[in-house]
Amino acid sequence: MNTEMTEKIRNGEGFIAALDQSGGSTPKALKLYGIEESEYSGDDEMFDLVHQMRTRIITSPSFTSDDIIGAILFEQTMDRDVEGMPTGDYLWQKKGIVPFLKIDKGLADLDEGVQLMKPIPGLAELLKRGVEKNMFGTKERSVIKENNPAGIKRIVEQQFEIGRQVLDAGLMPILEPEVDIHAEDRSAIEQTLKDEILAHLDSQIPEGEQIMLKLTIPETDGAYTELIEHPKVLRVVALSGGFSRDDANERLARNPGLIASFSRALSEGLSAQQSQEEFDAMLKDAATKIREASAA
Repeated sequence: MNTEMTEKIRNGEGFIAALDQSGGSTPKALKLYGIEESEYSGDDEMFDLVHQMRTRIITSPSFTSDDIIGAILFEQTMDRDVEGMPTGDYLWQKKGIVPFLKIDKGLADLDEGVQLMKPIPGLAELLKRGVEKNMFGTKERSVIKENNPAGIKRIVEQQFEIGRQVLDAGLMPILEPEVDIHAEDRSAIEQTLKDEILAHLDSQIPEGEQIMLKLTIPETDGAYTELIEHPKVLRVVALSGGFSRDDANERLARNPGLIASFSRALSEGLSAQQSQEEFDAMLKDAATKIREASAA
């Protein structure tokens, strides 16, 4: 694992940009960006447009390591180029931003109050390609909707099982057991989840090894401090989870040590119709505010 990248993620000031919308969420991401579904035909055109959007963000002078320490990429983004360079190499060599790869293939149906990850066929090959493409780590998402201890245990077991395979491949796993912000009794879910994660850190991660966690900004301020300070956790990052950028930033700032890994809350307000000057100014404003909330 790249020691410079490890140091950047461990001690860097800033946040991780999530640029990893995949097939199911791409039409929504493009619509928010001002491109309607009627403006493209088929997946190829759709993914070309979303890569143009991501390229515009990544190459913007407002997208810098002053605010952003890492970026999570969709598989197709990893496989494509930015200004003639593989995307991961461009991020690290040109911007000093650490690249991660989204590896999950979406969510299974709701069962026991949770949505596990769907099976990930060809995971070993995907991880091998990730290493070849100079990715530092990976990200995998599942969702908790109810305080069902059995379901939450299954979520955490699956996250750590996949995370173990990622570690064995020489990459840093970001485990993402998201808590739905609309779930009832979120504070109780957070406690159940934290207890399960702590138990698995002790039993599943050997001394001297580390993982990362991506969690919903907690309902109870400071709920994840024990995880943030855990020696087997490199960094804990937070998803915006459907909160507006301002609300997410305000909640994040109340949780010292927790940094952002926002997707929609980062790109909120960016539009294909904006001039480059307008686009860069809005992106800079968003990145600065998210960094400040992450540093609080």
